[in-house]
Amino acid sequence: MAEQWSSEPSPVRSRPDQDVLLADARTLLDRYGPTASYWTNATAAASDPATDFLAAGLQGTRSHGFLTSAYLNGLDLGRDLGLIAVTDDEVGVFWSFEAY
Repeated sequence: MAEQWSSEPSPVRSRPDQDVLLADARTLLDRYGPTASYWTNATAAASDPATDFLAAGLQGTRSHGFLTSAYLNGLDLGRDLGLIAVTDDEVGVFWSFEAY
């Protein structure tokens, strides 16, 4: 459901099944209902809640990072981008990490 940061071989925006993937994502988020609250660490969403991340992909997307530049268990962790959905009954966390 999420693209890689830098080297996605087939990003969602260029896949022939883009409509199916977007429908799956909508189905997943619809489970939280119309009263859900959503948070993201993408700074572009702070100034424009309707930002089209699909058009540009993650390349160049700025976010408030929660990672350090530490080398962790064989992974060099870089940027991160995520979404948190909250209702009275559950919380969903969807995150993408850049790792080498």
